[in-house]
Amino acid sequence: MLKKQERMRISKFLIIALMTFVVSLAQAQKPKHFDPERFQRKLEQFIATQACLSPAESAEFFPVYREMRNKQWAYFANERRLRHIDTSDDKACAEAIRKRDAGDLELKRIQQTYHEKFMTILPASKVYLIIKAEDNFHRRLFKPNNGAKKKTK
Repeated sequence: MLKKQERMRISKFLIIALMTFVVSLAQAQKPKHFDPERFQRKLEQFIATQACLSPAESAEFFPVYREMRNKQWAYFANERRLRHIDTSDDKACAEAIRKRDAGDLELKRIQQTYHEKFMTILPASKVYLIIKAEDNFHRRLFKPNNGAKKKTK
């Protein structure tokens, strides 16, 4: 049988080894940071594939599309600021609601304006496929398992 002191020494060693392992494991898992350029590349690649855009169509379409996305990002930046409202202050909440509603309307105006511009560059059928592709891209992005197939029974 091991003496009590030896068991304590082994227990301490195992605890220290386990703690060291847990700390090294936690440090090895770096958080994923959002890379806007990578996101934009993947989005554009997905849209071009789904809408069957030729290289010439892509070259003409995507600069205008990026212009629209930049305007939308400004809207989303304002939206993020409205998240930090004191919910116990009814006046501030009412103002935030009005600002959100106005922002939503402005976002739709931006989309409508650019959809019209897109239809001067591409046929309406391709613009429609682009709109669907963008929606599908975002849906897949936020789907659990990032769009991995579900297991069937």
